[in-house]
Amino acid sequence: MNRDNAPKTPATFQVKSFGCQMNVYDGERMAEMLNARGMAAAAPGEEADLVVLNTCHIREKAVDRVYSDIGRLRRDDGSRPMIAVAGCIAQAEGSEISRRAKTVDIVVGPQAYHRLPDLIDRATRGEEAVDTDMPADSKFGALPGRGKQARPSAFLTIQEGCDKFCTYCVVPYTRGAEISRPWTAIIDEAKALIDGGAREITLLGQNVNAWTGEDSSGRLRGMDGLVRALADLPDLHRIRYTTSHPNDMTDGLIAAHAEVEKLMPFLHLPVQSGNDRILKAMNRSHTAASYLAIIEKVRAVRPDIAISGDFIVGFPGETDAEFEDTLKIVDQVRYAQCYSFKYSPRPGTPAAGMDDQVPAEVMDDRLARLQAAINRHQMDFNAAAVGRTTQILLERKGRNPGQLIGKTPWLQSVHVTAPELVIGDMVEVDIISAGPNSLAGEISRRKAA
Repeated sequence: MNRDNAPKTPATFQVKSFGCQMNVYDGERMAEMLNARGMAAAAPGEEADLVVLNTCHIREKAVDRVYSDIGRLRRDDGSRPMIAVAGCIAQAEGSEISRRAKTVDIVVGPQAYHRLPDLIDRATRGEEAVDTDMPADSKFGALPGRGKQARPSAFLTIQEGCDKFCTYCVVPYTRGAEISRPWTAIIDEAKALIDGGAREITLLGQNVNAWTGEDSSGRLRGMDGLVRALADLPDLHRIRYTTSHPNDMTDGLIAAHAEVEKLMPFLHLPVQSGNDRILKAMNRSHTAASYLAIIEKVRAVRPDIAISGDFIVGFPGETDAEFEDTLKIVDQVRYAQCYSFKYSPRPGTPAAGMDDQVPAEVMDDRLARLQAAINRHQMDFNAAAVGRTTQILLERKGRNPGQLIGKTPWLQSVHVTAPELVIGDMVEVDIISAGPNSLAGEISRRKAA
């Protein structure tokens, strides 16, 4: 970077996060860090002095979209903000981003964003500001404390990285090896979130149920022990977690779903395919039968639990018959909701070089059939809620005057008209109708908690 072209020290910022909930969490933490530095978030519709693009590298053409986003940041008068590219694309592409897009001032990976203030200083001096290290010291210790939350439901990262090395996935290369945050740090952050207004906390990790650590007494605990400790915090009403791996679904965590009232009856447990040969080619550590056995164990202790999952169609070499096995497992599990994708070759992953790549039109057909099956079961799950009275946590405003939207314990969105209530209230509602993606309710008892 030429010193003469160095951008001025920014006073305002905007963080745009794409992809998973962990990116949302990282984006919030970057914003808090910039606030602590004395910068202010730009008001909606206002131009920011610094724009942070917090990127996701999971899907195909994600890199191209980032460069398009960078180009759109040029203003009508030819000026531009200071631009930082963060997240997994930054980690994967490194200094190549600065070479391809001369307007990018900062490149920072997901394990180094605690160094963003220093990178801003380097950029304002006209120096190279690229940091894609995966330092041994945890970034979390360098981040500011949590303040008041804008929403009553908050994310809390407890685990990062992945050691599973699924052949289609870039996460081990962009997020690094599996690490668990210390027990005390998690409990302290949870308390800060609750003090700041959070009533529900979702624990996050690439393989969140792989979390292990020593508790305050030095005893080695798994995630079930952590959930039980969080449930003892008096002003926390709900606990969720995502994303889980079947290999780490312990008996203790399954038991917690029966025994911990604050742990919501929802489990996101990706399977990816219903065919064992494809699962082996993906380097998944489970079979269709072992996955179904886990679901049966969870439902045995919590019969009403909602199951969510992930699916990839068109993995290299997938035949029509093997895809039919995926449809079978969808019908067996009867998912409450799912995420489904066409296989997307990611550079550097083993699957990208496999033979028998499935034609795009075949993947399109399979995805349409899969989503039709998923939608049918999701509609059935939602329809079964009609006539039920349940508690929802009001999280945001709806489109209509006086309308608020909250989540059931099963993560269904419920629209209610209740102008006298506010975001953050826990209320009892009678479910009166269901659609494929949400429910409608009427207040039956106000401010139940």
